[in-house]
Amino acid sequence: MTNTAIPRSHKEEAGRADAAGANISGEGDAARLAEIGKSLPDDLMIVLPVRRMVLFPGVTAPIAIGRPGSIAAAQAAAGADKPIAVVMQREAETETPQPDDLYKIGALARIEQYVVSDQGAHHIVCVGEKRVRLKEFAPGYPFLAARFEVIEESEKKSPEIDARFSTLKARALDVLKYIAGAPESLVLTIMNMESPARLADLVAYMTDLESSEKQEVLETIELKARLDRMLKFLSYRLEVLKLSHDIGKQTQETLSRQQREYILRQQLREIQKELGETDGASEEIAALKTKIESAGMPEEVLNKALRDVRRLERIPDASAEYGMLRAYLETLTELPWAAPEAKAIDIAKAREILDADHFGLEKVKRRILEFLAVRKLNPAGKSPILCLVGPPGVGKTSLGQSIARAMDRKFARLSLGGVHDEAEIRGHRMTYVGAMPGNIIETVRRAGSRDCVMMLDEVDKLGASFHGDPASALLEVLDPEQNATFRDNYLAVPFDLSKVVFIATANVLESIPGPLRDRMEVIELPGYTAEEKLEIARRYLVGRQREANGLKAAQCDLTDAALSRIIRDYTREAGVRTLERMIGAVLRHAAMKIAENGATSLTIDAGDLPAILGAPKFEDELAMRTSLPGVATGLAWTPVGGDILFIEAARSKGSGKLVLTGQLGEVMKESVQAALTLLKNRAAQFDIDPSLFDITDIHVHVPAGAIPKDGPSAGVAMFLALVSLFTGRCVKSDVAMTGEISLRGLVLPVGGVKEKVTAAARAGIKTVLLPARNRKDFEDIPESARKALSFEWLETVDDALIALCAHKERAQAG
Repeated sequence: MTNTAIPRSHKEEAGRADAAGANISGEGDAARLAEIGKSLPDDLMIVLPVRRMVLFPGVTAPIAIGRPGSIAAAQAAAGADKPIAVVMQREAETETPQPDDLYKIGALARIEQYVVSDQGAHHIVCVGEKRVRLKEFAPGYPFLAARFEVIEESEKKSPEIDARFSTLKARALDVLKYIAGAPESLVLTIMNMESPARLADLVAYMTDLESSEKQEVLETIELKARLDRMLKFLSYRLEVLKLSHDIGKQTQETLSRQQREYILRQQLREIQKELGETDGASEEIAALKTKIESAGMPEEVLNKALRDVRRLERIPDASAEYGMLRAYLETLTELPWAAPEAKAIDIAKAREILDADHFGLEKVKRRILEFLAVRKLNPAGKSPILCLVGPPGVGKTSLGQSIARAMDRKFARLSLGGVHDEAEIRGHRMTYVGAMPGNIIETVRRAGSRDCVMMLDEVDKLGASFHGDPASALLEVLDPEQNATFRDNYLAVPFDLSKVVFIATANVLESIPGPLRDRMEVIELPGYTAEEKLEIARRYLVGRQREANGLKAAQCDLTDAALSRIIRDYTREAGVRTLERMIGAVLRHAAMKIAENGATSLTIDAGDLPAILGAPKFEDELAMRTSLPGVATGLAWTPVGGDILFIEAARSKGSGKLVLTGQLGEVMKESVQAALTLLKNRAAQFDIDPSLFDITDIHVHVPAGAIPKDGPSAGVAMFLALVSLFTGRCVKSDVAMTGEISLRGLVLPVGGVKEKVTAAARAGIKTVLLPARNRKDFEDIPESARKALSFEWLETVDDALIALCAHKERAQAG
């Protein structure tokens, strides 16, 4: 049999030999080691530990050695011309293997060649001869040496052995057929091999078994078991190679078939063209081309669309690009490219529509009519972008619908709440999988009109992320100077948005980015007073809820007293959304009575509400809250409108500490400290003993402690609450105040006056104390609130005290 070195595809199946021993270097050491090797008794064999490799009998393999002990073992064996035991160590990471670290069975080998490279690396070429079992290791040598036993293998022929031998040889040859670049010499070696044992060892060495599995094959002495083990592995490996080959072949066939179909399809189209015939795809493309030519596209867009149609004709209809390009062209044809017809705007009709749809909001409706008048007189002009700002439920969205009706245009609504991806505004590029136009273009397409009224709802709730800032993408959309050439990423052509009437809505103006806010004209919608809510309920809400619940006007009636009680005791909001829900609950109860008991008509009065809606959710707590000294009523602004705020102060024996509760922000805490400092400085003015502040702990609390509160506008209320606490005089329950204070006692202006005053009127307040520097905001206060309230204007905190005293005197006189 011929000894053959087997090349490996991923690496040489050779490990670095690592053995313990003395440092060996130089020719003198090599000669000394050769002498040691020659003097070695016949029952001892030099042992060469290796890592991650198994040497088999009948196999020639290279081994790289680097450790001094390994070099010593190789030089001793080569110099003495003695065999060496190549044994794999159990753990490859062991740097200095001991006898217990080695497997007990290895290969007895002859060193055919010993080579030292120019870089000093040592290599040996070994030929495995027989299996060997290590017994007892002998100490005292510069390398590992052990007593051994040569394992004799039986080569006795039998039908079972011969059958396995033939099958294993055939399987090995089949495997080599599927391995690209397999050497011809290896094929010849396997074909000429006559020993079943050597064939099993050669196959084990040449395959990609793990080193531990190869060691198990080496330790399988019985020939039949060894042949069975290798047959099982080769059968599995052959199936894997066959499947891989079939998959690769199928892929190649698919590519070839697609290329062939493309060529045949092109030839078929040419033949059909010559015969005057067309297939289904050609008819679809022709229809698409006709739609493009009749869509009224600008010349630049039309030329691009026609180029894409010609490209579509050359693409196989089974291709993914065909579907993508066709969807793009269909999107182009569905957009309203043609210039819209000019429509006359009837201002009188627009006024009727606004008055019919909305009660109150006179300033808002006047500004909308001005907007429409400018559009009528100058249709080609660039009108401003309106932004309706106000708390929820005040009618912002319905105002947009009324504007569309007044202009006789289609209305389209685009919700921007929670949008955080710029692509939702500008779209995705057509080359991306699943690409689509942005929401602006998509909304215009749904509306089917290039002069629609588009409402950008909740523009204050846009959010930025790593996908981009959609608010920045809206800058071009809402700029009259730029939106005539708006370019959506999906369309990749300019689209004229200048005829679209954009109306934005928001609850809070502060959260809209400055550049975007600068492109819009803000129209603020205040909350409604109780009288306005009653009128809105009469005109709109009751009728709408009757219809929604299947009732007729004759079947159920809500008295004004019932509506007023719902407004006062069951709702507390700036808008009318909750009010409508409560009216709906009452009418649902009536519908159940009519459907169940057969009643013909019901009249629901204020006294019937607790049985339907439960106990009142809100109560008139002004008198109760302010019946003790140390309590004042302030006014607050919230994102959903104005609200009243109670400031409560209490004192107890202590060491002059100030305790603040109610989830107050830093600015509000500073307002309390400023109010307390101002009171200390003016203690003599109020006949307060200054020493009280040193022996008294002051606790200031703002109820609704679960709600965070901040801002400086409660300064006046905090000061009056502390004055009330230390003087023992109560603040009138129907007086509310707002204003920031300074340490000199000045009352500084605040924001949100309109919302705060509206909330005061809604809560039953009679007198409102406002900073004198907020007189400019008086015209913005709804007329109904101005009539229902009396106003006192404060330059300093002394004015507040004077106003409270005058109010008390008027109350006593009354």
